[in-house]
Amino acid sequence: MSEEVGLDEFQDNIEGEQGQKWREVRLEDVSRKRSENVDPQEFNLDRHVGLEHIDPNTPYPEWEPVDSLSSTKRRFEAGDILFAKLRPNLEKSAQPGFEGVASTDIFPIIAEEGINSKYLLYRLSSKSAYDYARRTSAGTRMPRTSWNLFSNFGFDLPPLEEQRRIATVLDDVDQAIQKTEEIIEKTKRLKKGVAQNLFHYGVDEEITKQTWPGKIPKSWDVIQFSEIVESNRNGLYKSEDAYGEGYPIAKMGNALENRVLDMSSADRLELTENEGEKYGLQKDDLIFARRAQEVSAAGDCCYVPKLDELTVFESSLIRVRLTEDVNPKFYVQYFEGPVGSNSIERIVTETSISGIATSDLLDLKVALPSIEEQNKIASILWDFDEQVKALRNEAEQYNYFKQGLMQDLLSGTVRTTDTNIEVPKEIAQHG
Repeated sequence: MSEEVGLDEFQDNIEGEQGQKWREVRLEDVSRKRSENVDPQEFNLDRHVGLEHIDPNTPYPEWEPVDSLSSTKRRFEAGDILFAKLRPNLEKSAQPGFEGVASTDIFPIIAEEGINSKYLLYRLSSKSAYDYARRTSAGTRMPRTSWNLFSNFGFDLPPLEEQRRIATVLDDVDQAIQKTEEIIEKTKRLKKGVAQNLFHYGVDEEITKQTWPGKIPKSWDVIQFSEIVESNRNGLYKSEDAYGEGYPIAKMGNALENRVLDMSSADRLELTENEGEKYGLQKDDLIFARRAQEVSAAGDCCYVPKLDELTVFESSLIRVRLTEDVNPKFYVQYFEGPVGSNSIERIVTETSISGIATSDLLDLKVALPSIEEQNKIASILWDFDEQVKALRNEAEQYNYFKQGLMQDLLSGTVRTTDTNIEVPKEIAQHG
């Protein structure tokens, strides 16, 4: 574990507790696969877990109602470990607290007697387990491992009490991560409600009027977007062989949840000096997604902060530079809010790939409050975004801490010999 991650409450101890030592085992020695294939319509089970319901390195799966699912599924019980055998590079495993049916691309794994299944979940969520699953996978486009191969995964197993304590420590961190994620979702929901109120009624809760963009305060004007656009440009297209050295290039994937461009990690593109100036981004620019991508919807808007170096933008984006008499941060929030997003939806063309045209974007009718009200609304809503950003950083630190703990505890580098670690019944009930 790196020096930044402390473990003061634990002591290194190469001896096993009460003389017991860790022993070498294979997965098939300590667990078995649940192999009950069922028709979900013939069983009284109402929850389905697919691959899309398990987030990487997250032990708590989501689920969907069984409803009209008709294809064969794999039954699981509460406490089973769900390990994704399809595309194990995505690192998906979880332990539901409910029973249901799962995709047949998921192994439901049952821990044998004397094995704590919560500990086994973390053991199978480790880098070594995922690496083994990758190595034993077959198929190019959709690689899958098999139980016959994956069950040969070998590891060192601690005594049961130490399994429980290891699981307790890691579960505590996971609960902290989950609580942080819940606060993030609550903050985002609160912001959405506040934004709806501000864009419909303004800061002073005015009487509203119905206009083409939607319901807005009576004192706000409605103008064509092009009236407050100083300049605009579509992004730059270059072939793949142009990437390497040169200018960093912005993509919609560089936009964070709070719609601020983040160039801490970016590809670079070899360009002439003239191309760099022509397609360069400046502080307070807005960029819009021209088409739907995995990370964004068509029309998503992002704010450009002050950048460390000249940065260009790719062809999937539209750069819009607003006039100096408006607040660009207000309009990022406006296009994310109820009125502006409704306007954007009206210009999205649905073909094989959803997209927007620059001309349609400039022709949009948009609300125009006074600059004083723009500033107030931008400040209120950006405060929510800053809270979410801080919480995201906190969750990332917890995840970093967890990865260090897993490496040390699962390898036996650090031993949980501190008897003050109280194992809760929620852990002990898993074996």
